[in-house]
This record gives sequence, C-alpha cells and structure tokens, in this order.
Amino acid sequence: MDPRIVIPTWVSSSVDSWRSERLGSDGAQRVQVEFYVNENTFKERLKLFFIKNQRSSLRIRVFNFSLKLLTCLLYMIRVVTDNPAPHGSGQQSAPNGKCIDCQWNGSVQDREINWELIFWVDRKLPVWAIQVIVAIISFLETMLLMYLSYKGNIWEQMFQVSFLLEMINTVPFIITIFWPSIRNIFIPVFLNCWLAKCALENMINDVHRAIQRTNSAMFNQVLILICTLLCLVFTGTCGIQHLERAGKNLSLFNSFYFCIVTFSTVGFGDVTPRIWPSQLLVVIMICVALVVLPLQFEELIYLWMERQKSGGNYSRHRAQTEKHVVLCVSALKIDLLMDFLNEFYAHPRLQDYYVVILCPTEMDIQVRRVLQIPLWSQRVIYLQGSVLKDQDLLRAKMDDAEACFILSSRNEVDRMAADHQTILRAWAVKDFAPNCPLYVQILKPENKFHVKFADHVVCEEEFKYAMLALNCVCPATSTLVTLLVHTSRGREGQQSPEQWQRMYGCCSGNEVYHIRLCDSKFFGEYSGKSFTYASFHAHKKYGVCLIGIKREDDKSILLNPGPRHIMAAADTCYYINMTKEENSAFIFNQEERKGRPAGGLFDGPSQLPVHSIIASMGTVAIDLQNSSPPDPSSGKLVPPPTVNGTGGRRPSIAPVQEIADSSSILPCELLSDQSEDDSVFTDEKGDSSTDYVKGYPPNSPYIGSSPTLCHLLAEKAPFCCLRLDQGCRHNSFEDAKAYGFKNKLIIVSAETAGNGLYNFIVPLRAYYRPRKELNPIVLLLDNPPDNHFLEAICCFPMVYYMAGTIDNLDSLLQCGIIYADNLVVVDKESTMSAEEDYMADAKTIVNVQTMFRLFPSLSIITELTHPSNMRFMQFRAKDCYSLALSKLEKKERDRGSNLAFMFRLPFAAGRVFSISMLDTLLYQSFVKDYMIPIVRLLLGLDTTPGSGYLCAMKVTEEDLWIGTYGRLFQKLCSSSAEIPIGIYRTESHIFSTSESQVSVSVDDCEDTKERVEEPRANEPSEHPLLRKKSMQWARRLSKKSVRWQGVSRDSSKDHAQRIAQQRLNLYRRSEREELSELVRNRMRHLGLPTSGYQDLTNLTASDVMNRVNLGYLQDEQDHHQNTLSYVLINPSPDTRLELNDIVYLIRSDPLAHVPEELPLHSSSLKERREPSTEPREDTQL
Repeated sequence: MDPRIVIPTWVSSSVDSWRSERLGSDGAQRVQVEFYVNENTFKERLKLFFIKNQRSSLRIRVFNFSLKLLTCLLYMIRVVTDNPAPHGSGQQSAPNGKCIDCQWNGSVQDREINWELIFWVDRKLPVWAIQVIVAIISFLETMLLMYLSYKGNIWEQMFQVSFLLEMINTVPFIITIFWPSIRNIFIPVFLNCWLAKCALENMINDVHRAIQRTNSAMFNQVLILICTLLCLVFTGTCGIQHLERAGKNLSLFNSFYFCIVTFSTVGFGDVTPRIWPSQLLVVIMICVALVVLPLQFEELIYLWMERQKSGGNYSRHRAQTEKHVVLCVSALKIDLLMDFLNEFYAHPRLQDYYVVILCPTEMDIQVRRVLQIPLWSQRVIYLQGSVLKDQDLLRAKMDDAEACFILSSRNEVDRMAADHQTILRAWAVKDFAPNCPLYVQILKPENKFHVKFADHVVCEEEFKYAMLALNCVCPATSTLVTLLVHTSRGREGQQSPEQWQRMYGCCSGNEVYHIRLCDSKFFGEYSGKSFTYASFHAHKKYGVCLIGIKREDDKSILLNPGPRHIMAAADTCYYINMTKEENSAFIFNQEERKGRPAGGLFDGPSQLPVHSIIASMGTVAIDLQNSSPPDPSSGKLVPPPTVNGTGGRRPSIAPVQEIADSSSILPCELLSDQSEDDSVFTDEKGDSSTDYVKGYPPNSPYIGSSPTLCHLLAEKAPFCCLRLDQGCRHNSFEDAKAYGFKNKLIIVSAETAGNGLYNFIVPLRAYYRPRKELNPIVLLLDNPPDNHFLEAICCFPMVYYMAGTIDNLDSLLQCGIIYADNLVVVDKESTMSAEEDYMADAKTIVNVQTMFRLFPSLSIITELTHPSNMRFMQFRAKDCYSLALSKLEKKERDRGSNLAFMFRLPFAAGRVFSISMLDTLLYQSFVKDYMIPIVRLLLGLDTTPGSGYLCAMKVTEEDLWIGTYGRLFQKLCSSSAEIPIGIYRTESHIFSTSESQVSVSVDDCEDTKERVEEPRANEPSEHPLLRKKSMQWARRLSKKSVRWQGVSRDSSKDHAQRIAQQRLNLYRRSEREELSELVRNRMRHLGLPTSGYQDLTNLTASDVMNRVNLGYLQDEQDHHQNTLSYVLINPSPDTRLELNDIVYLIRSDPLAHVPEELPLHSSSLKERREPSTEPREDTQL
C-alpha cells in the first residue's frame, strides 16, 4: 500500500470534490475511508434513534407515555364493566341490586374474607385483547431499551423499579395468551401511572433539549410534585376499590372520595374500608405519602426561595406585548432605586412601562421591602444575574427592551475597576442586543471613549468638576442644574408659611422642554424673525424662556445663538417652563376675544399681559388678561433718570428688531483690544507682564475631551513653577502672598490629581472669561500629581498645586486660604471604604465644619457622597429653624416629592452638592434626549460654534429702576441679546433661637465674693470643654485672691483688680477670638504675614453676604439677623428685583459673528447697560 494515503471525510461537497481530484490524480492506489461520528453498528444506530437523538427520542417517549395512559384508561373501563356477583361463593344480592354485604355493619372478625373476589375479576374479551396488545408492545420496548442501555451489570438493570413495574404489568398478559384459563386473573395495571410519570418527566427534558432552551428547575419540581400527588391518589383509589370488592364493594368514585378526604386530613368517616387488606393498603399509602411528599415539598420550597433570590424570568409574551426597560447595576441600594423609580415614572407616558432590574447580588432587605409595595410590585421585576451571561440577558429579554441603563458603582474604592466593569457590561449588552438603546454612566473621563457607541453617556467626574467650577463664578450653579434635571410638580413648599419657600418651591417646577416651531403657539408666529426677538416676545406674552434652538439639518443644539439667527419653521425650540406647551391651556377674557385682531395672538409689541401660572398635574393654565401699564408712583419702581434735565422720561427699554442689524448689535467686549487688560497681570515683583493668548490647550489629559478655546500662556510653565509652596530657579515665591495676586484664589481640595480636574480648570479659563476676572487656582492634593497631569495644566495661567490636606491647618495657610474667595472640597475615594455607607462623608463634614469656624468669610463648596448627609453641614441641635426645615423635608417626602432635600439651606445656597443628584440626568434622557447636550453646554463641557454660555450678573442699586424680572428680561434682550434664566437671591432673615443668650457681667473689683454667674448657655459655637477649663481657671484665680487679702491691703487691692480684670477677660473671650489667635500663631510659626487674616470684627458686608449658610455668624454677632440664599428658575415676570440679586444669563457666543472692524468701546457693565439716547419706539411697561 502506498504510504501517502489520503483520508478524506464526508463533511461537505468541497471535501468530496477535493477527494475526487486526489483520487483522479493517483488512480486506484488511493484508499477511501469513511468516518462516522458514532459506531456503525446496529446497536449504535438503534441507540441513536431511541436515546441520543432528541427529536426521535422525544417521539418514542410521547408514544410510551400514551401507552401508559391507555393502560390506566383500560383498567378504569374494566372496573366499570366488572360485576363481582358471579364470582362470589354463596353471596346474594339485595332487591335494589346492591350486595347484601354493602348493608352489613358488623366487624371484620365476624365474617371471612372472600379472597376469590380479590384474585379474580370479570374482564371482557375486547378489553383483554387490547391490554394484551399494549402489554406486548410495552414489553418489547422495555427489553429493547434494556438491551441498548446495558453497561455490563444485568442485575442492576433488572432490579430497577421501572423495570419491575413493567414486568408486573406486561408478563401476566402475555402468559394469558398461552393459558386462557387465567385470563380473568387480577393484574395491577393501575401501577402504570408511575411509569407514565417517569415517561412525562423524560419527555419534558427531551422537549427542552430539542428546542435548545434551558429547563426550569422550578417547573420540573412542580410537575414532579403534581404527578406524585396524582399517582398516589390514583393508586390508592384503584387499590382500595379492588380490595373492597371482598368487603363493602365501593365504587371507583367512592374510593376516590375516600382518598381525597384522607390525604387532605379531613376524615369525615362516612366512607371507610371494611376489611383488613384495604385498611393495610391505606396505612401503606399514608406512610408513603408522609415520606415522599415532604421531600418533594422541601425541594419545591428550596427552589422557590432560590427563585425569589434570583428573580425568575421576564416572560417572552409580556416582553412582546408590554414595554420594559432594563436597569443594570453591580449593587442595588435603596437610594439609587428610589431615585430611578421616582424620576422614571414621573413622566405620564412611562406609566405602563415595566422596569427589570438585573443585579449580580442578592436583593437587599430594604429593597425587598420596597418592591413589595403594590405601587412597585406590579411594575418592577428583580432578577439576580450577570450582564455578562447571555442566559441572564435572555431572562431579562434584553433584545426586546426599550432601553438599557448601565450604572456604575460609585461607592467602590477603586473607581477605575468600577468603570472596567461598566465597560464590559456595555459591551455585553451591545453584543447581545445591538438594537437596544444604551444609557451608560461612567466615572472616569479617560474611560469614556470605550463606550462612545452608547446612545447617551454621562461621565460623573466631567459633570462634577465643571459644576463645581461654575459654582465659583456663578453661585449655586449646582442647585440650578439639579433643579432643572429633576422632574418636579412645582408644589413643594406651597403649604409653608414662609414666602421664600413657596416661591423657591414653585420655581423648582420649571424644566426644559422642546417643540417644533411650526407646531408651537408659543413661538410659531416668529418664523423668519431673529432668535432674540422670539425670546423677547415669548417671555413677554407667555412667561416662557426660550433658551436654545436646533436646525433641522444640524444635530447641534445652540444656546442663545443671538439676534443674527433667523428662526425657521422646521427648527426645534428649547424652552424653560412649568410644563410643556402640549399640556397648556390658553384662556382669554371676553373683552380681549372681541378686541383681539385676527392676525395673531399678540401683534402689538406694546401689550404686556399679567402672567398667572397655575401649576397642576401635567397641565398649566395661562390666564392672558389685558392689563394697563403699572403706575410708577404706586409701586417701588425707581424712576429712571431724566434726559437733559427735563421731566420727560427717556426710552427705558428699546424694542428688539425682528431681523438684527449689524449696527444695532453691541460688539462683544471680549473681542476688544486686549492691551487694556495687560496691566492687570503685571507682576509686582518684576517689570515684565505675562503674555496670554487665546487658543486650544495643546495637551488633553484623556481621549474624548471637547476642545475649548481658552486663555493660555504664551509659553508653557516649567513644572517647578507650578508648585505654590516651593521656590525654584525661576522665582523664589513660597506662599500665595508673595505672588501678589489681584483676584481672590480658588482652592480645590482633592485626593488625587485625576483627569477630571482638567474639567475644573477649563471653564474657569474659557476665552469668554475676561482676563482681568481670572482667579488663581490652587490644587490642594493629598498625593502629588504625576507628570502627565502637570503636562496638561502647565499651559494655563495662574494654576498651581501643592501637597496637603484640608484637615491640616498649616497646609491651608500655606496654600493661601486667607486670600481665597472659594474653597471647593471634593469627595475622596478613600472614604468609600467605610463600613457603613452613609459614614463615607463623616470626615469631610467634620473638616468643613472646622474650616467654617476658622475662616468665617470663606465660601466653601462641598461635595458629598450621599444627599441625605446635607443636613449635617450646618447641624445645630437646638436651632428651631433647622428643626423646622427638617420637619418640612419629611412632610415633602411623605407627599411624594422627588426634591425633598431642596429646602436644606446649604443646598438651596449652592454650598453643598452630591453627584448622585445628577443620576436623574441619565434617567431623564430616556424621555428628553436633548438634556445631556444642553447641560454640557451650560457647564462649558462642550463648546459648539455659535452656542452661548452661562454667566452671571449682579443687580446693583443702579439697576433697581428696572423693577421686575420681566422688565429685566426685556432690557437684557434688547440691549445685549442676553437671555436670563433665573435669579440667585440672598436675603436677610431673622432666625429665632431656642433660648435667649445671657451675657455674663462682672462687678467692680471691690466685690471679691464668688458669685454664681450665668454663662452664655446654649451657644453651639462655644466648645464646652474650653469654656469649662476657662471658668475653672477663673475661679481658682478668684479664690487665690481671697487668701491674699491679709498680706497687704494696698498691694492686695491692686492685685485683686488685676485678677478681676483677667477674670473678666476670660469670661468675655469668645470662641471666635480663641480660633483667631490659633490661626495667627500658626501663621507666625510658618513665617507668613498675619496682616491678611481678617477677624470676625473686620468682616465687611459683602463677606457676610457671601457666607450664606445659616447659623455660622449668629453666635458670633450681637444680633440674630442672618442671610439665606436660594435659586429661582424662570420666576414670574412680575417678581420684584432686589439688591444683590444675581441673575443667571445665557450670553451669546462672542465668536459667532465677528464683524470685520470692531469699534473700541468701554467694557464696564454700567456703560453696557446704558440705553441709547437716540429716539426709538418706546416699549410700554
């Protein structure tokens, strides 16, 4: 034989063709070998057909199951047609056809049992013939399967229960063929029910194998239990009926009735067995039931408990008929669950959706308790499983889901590892269900590009740092954005007795909505007109704040594109209002209906309606009434200045042109000659000025960061110059005072220099920030940054870092905290390892409280992990107002509010923030897919060409003549094309204390007796231990002075006066003075000048207003008056302006339409606000 033997396989036609070519080339010397998967023997082929092949095996088992049911049916027919009378020995029948024994009530011992009736029956010939045929078929099948499954031990197979039952029920029928005299012998054919049970179980397994579906253990166990119960009842019924042929001669139904009554433990006793064989059978059946049924129930309960933990399956029928979304988390906490459910189901069109939660951990006790509430139990389904397993994704019916939300575990110590898990989950869902929309939450910005395929992505650190940065230049930006992305009814605080809470709660109901211009009543009439014109008149007529637009042919959203943007009918408008326009009703009075021209709703620009917004569940009725101009003399409106000394009133608010004219648009001051600001950045220690340029940062720390035009250094700063507290060969400055900064510092305290800090710097160095208003940024880091991070920040001006912590007073003083205006405290990852989740903020809260005491004029912005911990930011146990706010929060939570924490003063003032509040941004994107781009534009994370940016303007005494927010809106639109969206208000408030403070007075030096003084009790600012030590020291000094009186009257008198004065100083020494002395001592120890440190007595009014948190000046000042701050989003147009109000503005992009020649102009705010003196058509107010 040729050694070059080619062995082809019968796999495909290509292999066959290759084999034929090879055979043709070498002739007949080739040997063809056929390979088989199984052995090519008769036994193996039968085994393949009867056992291994799923479909053929399933058919065999169905046939076998049918045979067993047929045998049981034939037995019942035989029982019904059986007549036991002919087989009795001397047994007589009663006239009514019943056996005389049926009427016998004697005991069994008084009569012998007729065994002939037990061993012999009356079997009709057709029944016998059919039973013989079925028995032969069953016998042959049993022997064949025994032969096919033979594995060397014949006795093991012969003594199997199923084989013995088959032999008992088949062999006697076969014998009767050859021995006709025993044709009527009793054969327990009813035992075939147990064989039918086994056949049914095997058949169900083959069904699942054939359709390639995972078998349900719960379904199998329930099936086994039901079959066991049926077999027990059927066996007992047939056995008792047959044995009672020799006794009471029970019918089949009576035997069935007796079995049911017995197994249900009822035991009426009206039907009972009379002879001992049937009674013995009952005992045996009860013993079998007591052994078998508890085992079956135990297995069923175990599987039920396991299913409760894993959550079962979401049915395919429900997935195809109902809509559902899937929430994928690594660990489900009660706060996260309630935030998701409250925000998701806050939208009316999502009420019919189901929420399927897929989580790898076991359900928490609190989560289980919440999901048992009827409100959620019918709509929320919890599945325990992994997103990485296709079986679990199939259980959740991910391919039929409307959306999939993948949330990261922010409580993990290693956030990078948490992001890696999120990325794998997103990939797994995309692989399994490519058409399912993905909503992904990521923690680190450098991991964002891995999930860029997702429909919506929210990077936590990007939003967090950008929001904290804007908080430093636009107060309470975090509160503004949080209220915008939460769904609220606008009814929070409406039952409060305080005006600010009612106004604040009502304005919190404003949200961002969208509508096509051609379908809108708000904006439909402004097609072909400028954006500023549309925003001006829409707010004037309806109180609606138009903030942005999107072209039909462009996917980018533009915030305040400016007056040069012409509205088109296909544009999508984005506006802030209490509810969407589709849920609004427009009501006109009868006079206005008659006098209103047919051309439009309001054609004349001089009509100003009174806006009465009545908020309800999803519907807003806007009452448009005809109102006359307000009387300046009757209100508080300050009349504007006169023109040329005459009594005539000059035009206060100019109208907005329908189509912008280049001459009417004020040139942006940011594009003016930049040489005017060069002197601001001149170094006091040197003679040369620092050169700044506008450009894009050359080094982005991570992939996917949006390019932003910023103020940059002409040359990168060396790494050694970025260290604030150490000098180098380029400069010798070692503290913030030596740098001579003109503006106040912004200090950021973080654990590590992550890439998210880059998003803190960029908004504060954006090109639209005036150079003279740039604040130095100092990064106070627990761990020194790496060179990669320094390379990214070295191009920005006035950005420094230093190693230190906020719990170290020396580090705070070295980084220049006494020269800072804002301190941002970022949540630290290492605190996530707290044993109790809510204790993760403990260290941060205590450190911030300490800094409030040490530096009262400092504005501290804190990030917390849990929003519920905000109440500890100004905790005072005996403060009545704080307790009242706590009760208000609980009432709002009981009323179903999603913003129960909004009335906490630190949150309302924008001094505390939790990133978990922005989780609703991702949830809301399911209904409003534009929310993430809009928030990114507001925070400066994205800079779309032509889109505006968020800034703030302070209302001064010169601006109070405008009077109301509506007039201010019109004024800003007409003068500078700016769109106001809200007010940050700081107002004085008088807080009542629980107990009056009692001052301590000491008499003259002649009174040397010890008196019982009443210290200033109940002062939270007074440390009990310090006060106790000071008082004990004073008492000891006073006691010594009494003993020294006998030494010398003259000397003792002077000494007593001196001691008394010391005692008086100690009593009058407050905690504020002790803390101030501590700070000064540390500054002297570090060699820092103490001239910049301000004591409480040196605080200016602006410093007091900046410190808006409640209670921290109350104990240190003589009066109890303090300030509180809150945000009003799109307030009513008739809201009165107050001094020091800060107005949030969306200013148009200064680079959107740059004229060729920019005229020089003054950049002062006062001159920009001055209206033109040219005669213009006046807007009646």
